[in-house]
Amino acid sequence: KRNFEETFELQVGLKNYDPQKDKRFAGTVRLRHVPKPKMKVCILGDQQHCDEADANSIARMNSDDLKKFNKDKKIIKAKLANKYDAFLASDSLIKQLPRLLGPSLSRAGKFPTRVMSGENPQAKVDEVKQTIKFQLKKVLNMSLAIANVSMTDQGISINVQLAVNFLVTLLKKGWQNIKVLYLKSTMGPPFPVYF
Repeated sequence: KRNFEETFELQVGLKNYDPQKDKRFAGTVRLRHVPKPKMKVCILGDQQHCDEADANSIARMNSDDLKKFNKDKKIIKAKLANKYDAFLASDSLIKQLPRLLGPSLSRAGKFPTRVMSGENPQAKVDEVKQTIKFQLKKVLNMSLAIANVSMTDQGISINVQLAVNFLVTLLKKGWQNIKVLYLKSTMGPPFPVYF
């Protein structure tokens, strides 16, 4: 028994794709079940969203807290970007973020998701936890968290189907671009799903 909850990763190998010439794709899809329940999300909010975050025990910061970082890249990286897995930001605050924080969050690949005024932050946090991102970089393989060991077989199966079917829509030739699909738990052996 592990002392942590193992995650299932979907490992994808592509073929007939040239990252140099072909368009690199990126897309997000919302899964039915949360793959990483312990994912840490922080709200960068206006007063209303900060009050709602406090009521729901969600980590939050307001513009005054962000000003204290003084655009210091090292502090932003250590105390913000590395501390949380994802960010939400109030509609009124999101435009000020580049001025308050500089490009640090964007560089870390964690630029916040917008929360409109009147929107419930808790529902948005749940949505962020359910969302995964496919992004092709310079190599033809990628790996992303898609489920965890505490989920039912059916829950894992639904998440895998949603993710794979969405990935196929991003590819130029659909299934013909997929070489292999593996499902692997953090400490376990990989299981071929498609090959």
